[in-house]
Amino acid sequence: MYSLHFYGEMLADTGRTEPYVEALRRLVRPDSVVLDLGCGPGLFALLACKFGARRVYAVEPDNAINIAREAAAANGFVERIEFFQELSTAVTLPEHATIVISDLRGVLPWFQQNIPSVVDARRRLLAPGGVLIPRRDVLWAALVEAADEHQKLLGPWEDRRFDVDLSAGVSKLTNTWRKTRIGVEALLTEAVCWATLDYQEVVSPDV
Repeated sequence: MYSLHFYGEMLADTGRTEPYVEALRRLVRPDSVVLDLGCGPGLFALLACKFGARRVYAVEPDNAINIAREAAAANGFVERIEFFQELSTAVTLPEHATIVISDLRGVLPWFQQNIPSVVDARRRLLAPGGVLIPRRDVLWAALVEAADEHQKLLGPWEDRRFDVDLSAGVSKLTNTWRKTRIGVEALLTEAVCWATLDYQEVVSPDV
C-alpha cells in the first residue's frame, strides 16, 4: 500500500494525473456511472462528481479511503459517492459502471495486482460498451549506462567500510529493479517498444 506521503507525490505529479483528469473531463456525461478502482484519497471520484457523473463508486482497501470520505463531505458529494473499503475483487456493485478509472500501477503496470484487478473489473463491473481509463499502457525499453546510479546501489555492499564482507548483497541487488531518473546521455541504444497492454483485451499479467 502507498503511504499518504506517496499519495501526495502522485497528486503533485502532473504528468501522471493530468491525462486522467482530461480523460474524465471528456468522457463523463450526466448519466455516467463511474467506478474509481483503487481510489486512494479520492481525487478521481471527486472529479467524476464535479464533471457531472450521476453516480460514483469508490473502492480502496487502504485507510486512505477515509480521507476520500471526508473530502466527499467537504466538496458536497456525499450523496453521489458510495465507498467500499475492500479489494475490488470482493466488491459487487448495485449497477454496472459505464466508466472504470484506475491508477493501480506503481512505476510499472505489473505493480501488485494491477492487471488482475483491471481484468476482473472489466469482466464483472463494467457495462457492455463501457470505457476503461487508461485504455492501454505502452512500455519502452533501452539499454543505459549510469555509473553514478550503479555506485549508489552497489557501493554500500562493496566498500568494506566496517572491515566486513557484505558482498552477498551484490548478487541480489543486481537481479532486482530500481526506479531512478537519468538523462538522455545515459542511453546506449534507441528505445524500442517492449510491450503494449490493451486493458480492453489483456487477460494475463505476463509479457
